[in-house]
Parts: sequence; structure tokens; C-alpha cells
Amino acid sequence: MPDRVVGLGPAKFLRIPAEAVVGAAVLLALPRRPRVVLAAVSGVALGAMTVLNMLDMGFNQYLGRSFNVILDWELFGDAESYLEDSLGRTTTLAAVAGVIVAVLLLLVLPALAMVRLANLLARHSGAATRGTLIAGVVWITCSSLGLEVAGVPLAADRTATALKAQARRVSATLRDEAEFRKVARVDAFGNTPGSQLVPDLRGKDMIFTFIESYGRSAIEDPVMAPGVDATLDARTKALDKAGFHAKSGWLTSATYGGSSWLGHSTTMSGLWISNQQRYRTVMASDHLSLTEAFEKTGSFDTVGVMPGVQKGWPEQKWYGLDKVYNAFRLGYRGPKFSWSTMPDQYALQQYQERVHSKRPADGRSRMSLLILTSSHQPWAPIPKMVGWDRLGDGSVFKGIEAAGNDPADVIADTTRSREEYGKSVQYSVTALTQWLERYGTKDTVLVFLGDHQPIARVSGNHASRDVPVSIVAKDPKVLDKVADWGWTDGLRPAHDAPVWKMSSFRDRFLRAYGSTPHPRKG
Repeated sequence: MPDRVVGLGPAKFLRIPAEAVVGAAVLLALPRRPRVVLAAVSGVALGAMTVLNMLDMGFNQYLGRSFNVILDWELFGDAESYLEDSLGRTTTLAAVAGVIVAVLLLLVLPALAMVRLANLLARHSGAATRGTLIAGVVWITCSSLGLEVAGVPLAADRTATALKAQARRVSATLRDEAEFRKVARVDAFGNTPGSQLVPDLRGKDMIFTFIESYGRSAIEDPVMAPGVDATLDARTKALDKAGFHAKSGWLTSATYGGSSWLGHSTTMSGLWISNQQRYRTVMASDHLSLTEAFEKTGSFDTVGVMPGVQKGWPEQKWYGLDKVYNAFRLGYRGPKFSWSTMPDQYALQQYQERVHSKRPADGRSRMSLLILTSSHQPWAPIPKMVGWDRLGDGSVFKGIEAAGNDPADVIADTTRSREEYGKSVQYSVTALTQWLERYGTKDTVLVFLGDHQPIARVSGNHASRDVPVSIVAKDPKVLDKVADWGWTDGLRPAHDAPVWKMSSFRDRFLRAYGSTPHPRKG
């Protein structure tokens, strides 16, 4: 089996596996009891490799990477929650039960088949020996001559190759864990006193916002781009009319298709946080986050609005947030929109009423971190904009949710998924920029970006990991500070605008706004 869905095809199964030839030769040479034991163990191993192969296919399709046997088991809980929110509890329970049965069958049936085959080989040892020798000669010949069918080599050693790849992945993960601890202890601004952090933003109303799955594909893919680009251009004009101006570029995310927290923490830490172990290491460290830099100045109150958080969130301490509003602290009484607990427009209005409209004590400024969720897959149903004065407790969205698409219909249709994804990004961008147009002040500075690209089924199997990033402000001095970045004017970054690793943003931002590096060397 291939490790990617796009690799599936008849030619993949018209190959001569070296492992089968060697296995037949070994089984023929063994007495009965060792032969049966080896056959059973080999069958279970073959089933386990098939399960891992299928996990690789799923992870490559959704997260743009292979399954990590050390780190990725805990993501199954998130996957189950996502399915329950998208398709309902009954469907999710049936799917989970089906997966468990399938895994058990993949472990048991190959073992039984291998035992049966081993006994057949023993009963017909003469014919089996000749057949094994012929198969071996054919394999060596095909391998030596490089013979192929439909571009696929006839001589295969896929199982052995997959085992080596898994072993290398495990070794690399263990090595990376030790090395990254050392990297995380080094910080260019680790010893910078608060008085020397972001002096050029003192007195500003700072807002950092992540838009779920807002990737380059939304702006450049022929299916999604026309609607998204028109929205970005229209919102740029509306903000210009309100006195706001923007500059935009690209960042390459540390994650793809999901695991949004890796993108959030990479942006805020200045470290490349590409897996769960790195994330845990950073969350347990005192590495300076961009949000904590504002808290450390003593001149900013810090607050987070996290409508996607529905359980304890100890990461609040590392982010340096004085207060966090999760899904249960925003007073929402409307329906969920699949995974998203509430529409972005409602979350933004609650941010306005509970946070932004209230001046911090002691004449301090405020730094806010907002995580918007309406553009989270499966992109059905999608909220619609309503009058800002009609939002109330969110009950106004009941009719909109009821009239929306069924998630199961969109998930099963690639074209519809791409179309609805584009509409969800349009909604989130519109909600955010309308909020800024309506409630922003001369001191408001908005930095918003995507956390990652959407899944491969939407963005394509060879899509980049780039996401758009924009800085919006009324004060021209704010954008003047990043004039040398080469970013595009407006909310839509040009195709050839600079592309930086997401992990470089923190240090570039801190330096641009007057912060003085005082390194901590570990």
C-alpha cells in the first residue's frame, strides 16, 4: 500500500513483494511449530503495518504529514470530538466502533491467513520450493532491469521500506525532543527588561487575531480565490474609508490542515513548534511569548478571547494573559455551527462589550489575543452576517444554522468543501474587519493571520504551508515601522510578497517596534 491516498491504484498491487519471497523460503525451512508461530506473528505484523499505512494516508490527507507513533495517539481524542461536533454522537459512535472492529480484523485475519498459507506450503513443499525460487529469480531480474508497470516498479520491498521509515521517524522524534529543549532555552529577548519591550506601541490598543484555516489557497486557488479576493479588496476599501490602512505578507506555518495550537504558539514564541512534544516543551518553559512581552512592560492589560476552548487551558500562563474568555464565558445561547461553538461575529461583539469598550485601570493600554473559529472544517453550516445591534445572546443564529448545509453532505463532496471553505473565510474576514471599522479607534492596531492551510482535500496535495498575515492601523507611524518588510498595501498580499517562516515573526515584530534584544543563552 502507498502512504498517500493519491498513490492508490491497481498498479500498486501488481508487484512482487520481496518480503513474501523471503517469508516463503523461511517458512519452508522451519519445522511445524516454529513455522506456525512465525506465520502468526508475521500476519499480525503485516496487519499492524497496514494499520500504520492507513494512518499515514489519513494524516497526509488531513495534516500534510505522516503519522508519528510516539506523539500522535492523543490526537485521536480531538478527532473524535471533531466528528461528534460535525456529524453527531450516534454517527461518531458508529464510526469509532467500525474503526475498532476494522483494526481487530486487520490484526486477526492476516494472522489466520498466514498460518493457513504456511501449512499449504508445507503440504506442497516441492511445488512451493520451485515457485519460491522462480519468484525470487523474477524479483531479482525485475529489480536489476528496473521493470515497471504504469510507472510502478514490479519488484517491491514496500513493507521493509515502511518499517525503516517508521524506525527513522521514532529515532528522529526522540533525538528532536532532547535537542529542542536546548533550543527553547535560548531566547534573543529572554533577558530584555519590560521597559525595553515594544516601546513604539505604548498607548496602543493591540489586537492579535488568528483566523482558522486561513491559508494561501483561499487567496490563490481558482475555486476559492475569486470570492475571497473580492472580499479582501472590498474590505480594504471600506477600511481605507474609515481611516485604516494595511500591509500584508506571507508566513509559512509550522502545521497544516489542523493542530491550530502549533501555529498559534509558533507565531507567539519565535520557535518552530511542529509537533506535540515541542508544544509541551515550550508551554512548560519560560520562553518569552509575544503576548507576554506586552504584559512584561507593565503598561498593558492582557486578555484572551477563545471561543474554541471548552476545557481547562493551562497555556494561559505561558501566553501571559491576565484573563481568558472561553466558550462558556461569552454568554452564547445560540446553536453551534458544527465544531465552532459560536459565530465569529458574536464572539467579536462580546469582546467589544466585555473587554474592548472598557478602559483598563490605571491608565494602561490593552493587548488582546483572539482566536476566531467559524472557518473551521467541515465548513457547514456557515454563519451569515446579521445587524450588529441584533446579535443579543446569539439566538438570532438559530434560523441561520437550521437553514445551513448538512456537514455530512459537504464532507463527502470535495468541490463543495472547497466552495464552502472559501465562503467561511469570507465570513470571518468580513466579521473581523467590520468590527474594526465599527469599533476601532485611532490607537487600534490589528494583526491578523491564518494558523494553517486547510486540509489537502481542499488546498490540494501539493499546496504550500503559507498563510496570509496583515497589520492594520490608523496611525501611519505604525505601518511606517514595517515599511522595509516589503509587504503589500491592503489586506491581500501579492503572490510574490515576502514569505517568512512563521517562527521569525516574533523577533521581527519586536525589533520593528523598538524592542532591544537581551539574549538568554540557555
